[in-house]
Amino acid sequence: MSTSMIQQIRAAVAHLNPEEVRKAANRPVTIGLVADSGASLAGMEDFLLPCGMSREKRTEVQPLVYRPGDAGSPAEFDVELYEQGLACPETAFTFYANDPARTVRDVLDRRPEIAVPLARAFPPFRKPAVEDIIGKISRENAFFTVLTALPNVMPSVLALPWAFGEFASDTAFLTVNQMRMAFLIAAASDNPVGYSEQKAEIASIVGGAFGWRALARELAGKIPMGGGLIPKGAIAFAGTYVVGLGLERLHRIGYGLTRAERKEAYAAAVERGKGVATLVLEGIRMRRNARAA
Repeated sequence: MSTSMIQQIRAAVAHLNPEEVRKAANRPVTIGLVADSGASLAGMEDFLLPCGMSREKRTEVQPLVYRPGDAGSPAEFDVELYEQGLACPETAFTFYANDPARTVRDVLDRRPEIAVPLARAFPPFRKPAVEDIIGKISRENAFFTVLTALPNVMPSVLALPWAFGEFASDTAFLTVNQMRMAFLIAAASDNPVGYSEQKAEIASIVGGAFGWRALARELAGKIPMGGGLIPKGAIAFAGTYVVGLGLERLHRIGYGLTRAERKEAYAAAVERGKGVATLVLEGIRMRRNARAA
């Protein structure tokens, strides 16, 4: 990796503070349960606090889950779950005992701002929340790559914790945003967050920056989507997505993707990235046409 690229990444890293991720992840998230029987309440608790949890983790999280009438219940809960069949307020969520993944999806869709602390505390939210993180960061990188390649277009649509002017290259931006993804995935996985705590992951991301570009060039010639911005955005999406998949597996079972799995996942993710990049360009064209009208 060139000295100038390392300097660009170092400059960008100065704007990326893992402490913010730690604080967000450690926020206590309360869940209130409403059901018409003790058995139903117990079933909801068993879903939120599965038997595979350690005793220490259960002791930490159990006080965040409340039954009706529990002493010390907060006036409002971050999430309130109602047994299916009961009248459920608009601000609450139905707990589908036969399809609890649907409940998880509903909560994450409507309350994305608490996805990371929910995932850290309650295992059923973990994998879906991490998948959302991977998808979001991958889309951000695709958006940035496409938008910064266009004249007179600034990627202001992205709410990122640093100034765009800090980046002299797409590679520096993509690399640092992947570091942010690594922090978020670790936090959602209830693992330590930070540069020293995740030094192997960070080193792999930085070291792989140019490796992914080489693989991208190799595969780009085999993808029948023509030249221009769409393949560029698709490659940015795919490279980030595969890094995220590897991190998710690492935190879940202790090891990442094999080289063969990475290549297979990359080829599939390029197709998704192509769709993302196409939507970005279509949105820009529509806005420009609206201004011209």
